[in-house]
Amino acid sequence: MEFEWMRIPWALLTLFIVINYGLLMTALVQKIGARVGRRHGIPIWQNYIDMIKNYALRTSITHGVMFYLGPVFRLSGGVGLLLFVPSIYGSEMFANFSFAGDLILALYFVFFGTLGMALGAAESGHPYSAIGITRGLSQMTAAELPFALAVFAVALQYQTLSVTEIVAAQQGGVLHWTLFTNPLAVAAAMMSFLGSMMRPPFDVVLAPQEIPIGPPTEYHSSFLAMMQTNRALFPVAKIVVYMNLFFGGAGSWPEFFLKVFLIYMVSAFVGVVFPRFRVEQSIRWFLIWAVPLGILAVVLV
Repeated sequence: MEFEWMRIPWALLTLFIVINYGLLMTALVQKIGARVGRRHGIPIWQNYIDMIKNYALRTSITHGVMFYLGPVFRLSGGVGLLLFVPSIYGSEMFANFSFAGDLILALYFVFFGTLGMALGAAESGHPYSAIGITRGLSQMTAAELPFALAVFAVALQYQTLSVTEIVAAQQGGVLHWTLFTNPLAVAAAMMSFLGSMMRPPFDVVLAPQEIPIGPPTEYHSSFLAMMQTNRALFPVAKIVVYMNLFFGGAGSWPEFFLKVFLIYMVSAFVGVVFPRFRVEQSIRWFLIWAVPLGILAVVLV
C-alpha cells in the first residue's frame, strides 16, 4: 500500500487524544486507590501540572549520550505501539499506520522502551540503578511471556498477523470476540496485562520504598517529563492492542473510551485489593499460573 502523507496529521491527533486520556485515567486510578485507603487523592489535573513543571526545567548534569536517549527510547516504544495498530476500526483517518506493521512489530514496541531505559539508566554509573533495572526487566520478561503465547494463539486462530484483519474477524456481535472464541488466550493475556500495567501487586519496582534504586531517581527535569508522558501513553496504547485482539476493537471514539476505561479498571480494581509481590514472587506467579494457560491456548487452537 502506498504511503499516504495525509495520515500523519490524523496520527498526531490520535496521539494527542490518547495522551490526554491517559493523563486523566492515570489520575483517576490514583484517586480510586486513595479513596479505597480513605484518602482524598490527587486532583484530576495534577499530572498536567507535574508535566508542565518538569518540561520547563533544564539540567546541566552529563552522563553520556545513551543516558539521555533512555527516556527517548521509552517514549518511542509507547508512540510506536499506538501508531502501528488501528485506533478506530473501519476509519481511514484513525487507522494510523497499521497497514505498515503487524503483531510482531507491536510485540517489539512493547519491549523497546524497557530495553532503552535499561541501557540509559545503566550509564548513569549508579550501582543501584542497574539493580533497579535488572529487577524491572526480570518482572517484565516474565509478564510478557504469557502475552506472547496468547498473541501466537490468536494469530493461529485467525491465520493472520494483521491486527486489522483480526479485528475484522471479530465483527458481527459480542460472541465473535476472541474473549468468547478463545478464552484461554484471553485469560493468559489478562494475567500478563496485570503485570505490564505496573499496578499492585506487581508494582514493587515503582513502589515508594524502591524509588531510590530506579530510573525515577536517576532522571530529572524534561527527561523525567518524557517518562511521565510515556507512563500516561503506554498503558492506553497497550490496552488498544488488547482491545483489538480480544475485545472486538472499537468502531468509534465513544466505544474506544468505554472499552479502554473498562479494561483499565481491571488492573485498578486488582491493585486496590492485593498487596505487593516481591519480584521473585511475581515471576513465580506468572510462570506457574499464566504461562501454562498460554501454552494450552496455543496447543488447543
